[in-house]
Amino acid sequence: MKLKVSTLFLGVSVMASSLSFAASDGSALWIAQCVADNKDEKASASVVQKYCECMNSQMSSNEMQSISQWEETHPKERKECETYAGWK
Repeated sequence: MKLKVSTLFLGVSVMASSLSFAASDGSALWIAQCVADNKDEKASASVVQKYCECMNSQMSSNEMQSISQWEETHPKERKECETYAGWK
């Protein structure tokens, strides 16, 4: 009985850590796409990175739009992140 409980606990732990990793990996992909979308803007790479990270943190984890799509309908958040990142 103890072996079954231990095995079940281990399985649940592995699944939970995999889901957590997938969520953080997903954020990295969204941010990377945002950086790529803004590569031709007149801002340094570090400013664009900081801006994209800020925008990503403003978005719901259930959001299905890219950061670039989402920013078009959220001007307040876009302006806040531009200021935070030092975008001029």
